[in-house]
Amino acid sequence: MTTQPLAAGDPLRLGPYRLLGVLGEGGMGKVYVGRDGAGAPAAVKVLRPELAHDQLLAQRFVREADMARAVTSKGVARILGAQTEGGRPWIAAEYLAGPTLDEAVRTYGPMDVPTVRALAAQLARTLHDIHAAGLVHRDLKPANIVLTSTGPRIIDFGIARPEHGLTLTTTGQVPVTPGYGAPEQVLGQRVGPASDVFSLGAVLAYAASGRRAFDGAHVAAVQYEVVHGTPDLSAVPPDLQELIGPCLAKDPAYRPAPPQVTEAFAPPKGADRAWRKGPLAEDIKRREAATKRLAAPEDTAVPSSGPSRRRFLTGAAVGVAVLGAGGGAGAWWLNRGEPKSPTADVPPAVATPEAAFVSAIDVPPGKGPKALWGPLDVAAAEGELPLPVRDVVIVQAKTGGLLALSVTNGKERWRARDIDADAGFASVADRLVVGVDKNGVLNAFVASTGAPVWQTQSGVDDVLAADDTHVYLVTKDNELRAVDAWTLATTWARPMTSPRSQNGPAKAAVGRKRLVIHGRDGHCAALYTETGETDWEIKGQGTDGQAPALGDNNIAYFGGGKLTARRLDRGDFLWEENAHRTGAWGTPAANGDLVFAINSYHAYRYTTMRDVRFPVSDWYEVLDGVGPGTVNPPAVEGATVWLHSPDNSYVQVVHKATHDHLFFIKMKRQGTYQLASAGNRVFVARGGRIGAMPVFGV
Repeated sequence: MTTQPLAAGDPLRLGPYRLLGVLGEGGMGKVYVGRDGAGAPAAVKVLRPELAHDQLLAQRFVREADMARAVTSKGVARILGAQTEGGRPWIAAEYLAGPTLDEAVRTYGPMDVPTVRALAAQLARTLHDIHAAGLVHRDLKPANIVLTSTGPRIIDFGIARPEHGLTLTTTGQVPVTPGYGAPEQVLGQRVGPASDVFSLGAVLAYAASGRRAFDGAHVAAVQYEVVHGTPDLSAVPPDLQELIGPCLAKDPAYRPAPPQVTEAFAPPKGADRAWRKGPLAEDIKRREAATKRLAAPEDTAVPSSGPSRRRFLTGAAVGVAVLGAGGGAGAWWLNRGEPKSPTADVPPAVATPEAAFVSAIDVPPGKGPKALWGPLDVAAAEGELPLPVRDVVIVQAKTGGLLALSVTNGKERWRARDIDADAGFASVADRLVVGVDKNGVLNAFVASTGAPVWQTQSGVDDVLAADDTHVYLVTKDNELRAVDAWTLATTWARPMTSPRSQNGPAKAAVGRKRLVIHGRDGHCAALYTETGETDWEIKGQGTDGQAPALGDNNIAYFGGGKLTARRLDRGDFLWEENAHRTGAWGTPAANGDLVFAINSYHAYRYTTMRDVRFPVSDWYEVLDGVGPGTVNPPAVEGATVWLHSPDNSYVQVVHKATHDHLFFIKMKRQGTYQLASAGNRVFVARGGRIGAMPVFGV
């Protein structure tokens, strides 16, 4: 947010503060940046003159100052002064140099587990202090948390009130930020300290995953999910899910108290390094330096390679003001006037529009359900597998480049014609789609709209994989790099684990901070995503399996001459199953605790049991047809498993649990079937045609 010069009608001074510029404004008032006689900066919030005589708004303004003054915790922004009677009421608050949590996650991606633990412990301690003062914050959200060099600070007491107090929200107003307010707030019921704990859980889920625990197409849908739905913690690391989950209990009585949260999330030593070291810490330092320049008296020269102080005040972004311009409008931030991050405007991931399940009652036995859309003749034959990303599915376009189709109707959403799709493409946090252009430059696009975001790196040969923060790529010099998708910095680089092969590029998957690579020379390796160092490896796995499959149960599966299961986070051997002499294992598909894989004309479902070093086969299916099969993986969605025939002439759909035959899919054209699934849909491609099919739910 950039500052604006003072306009006609703006005060020049309020109390001891000389006003220097406008930080922002909302329906209730304006927020100015001010400086006292000693040069200390402050964020000064002023009620609009035309509203100063409105008794209700004046009461709310006075109450905001009183609420914020009542809390003396180090975890909140200090109130420096206030005038609530006569003239124009104003509140001056501590000027914090740091990004909001919302901005930090959007810019640098989700936080790692130790940082989330440190964040949780400090926020819980602050909530305990707020509650000990007899208050409930009532609007804890990422935009109301500022990250400073000393840790997170909670701001904006615009709708805070005593636990026993009555609401001042008028009829028709939304009393809480959608997705972060507790169910009792949404329903207009009594709100207590446990409501802040619910909001804390939602904040931590966002910090750990980069997406909201409750989402929907509109406000009413989000609020419905809060009251009746299940939080989406699928992108939250497993060891944090069991800690965050209780905070999101529907019944306030089942939520932990803040001291219990502090104890449960107790961070390891040095977990607060995020505020002291790394990209986020550097961001905070830049803002602190700009604050020092701002606080300097006008006749004081402050060494700096940045813009002049006058230019800074009139056109640059400024430090976090701790008071929202409208009693809950959020915070403003400071960045020394440098160009904003190229990812600052990347929107959150959109909600996944889920298709309705098909009922077996409504489908004649042996007959397949009607397609949701397609098949459309728009994709490249034998190209990369379709990539579902929330509301779009990305395919290799028939005419070259990338093509994004709506998952609901197959209509074209966007194209990136210059991207070399043969070099691979991937999704970052369901928000970006990355690919390599014909000049070997890495490009990123907003997943839902195709809006270009950035270009970086050069000499890129192949995109291996991506997670919520990084893109993992191979250069033409056979160097493996991890590129931060939010800062564009190269986190690490090392030689590629397996050389380039005539069998094609390596394939990879990411999970539990491991980049798992299956090279075309049959060499498999798991690298630490933070450093690029090798954690474990397998030699001689074979080249038939296309990509590793990572299960939710901490297991990595590989196809090839053997179907191999390894523990993902350590590489411990679990089991392996030799292929028949007439074929090899194709790419497996992991689904929860299960894995499905095809070996020639047999399809198997396996379960990995604890302390059992052999595969447990729950069922197998004999597939009609003779042929080499395909390395492409099966698809698993709802209650269905979609299996390629050995001769690539059809896809057989069976029940996941019982393996009863459900129906067959046959698509015109020649070539292998390519399957992908998400949102209760299976995307079926063959010979350049692609369509979407519904699935059974039971």
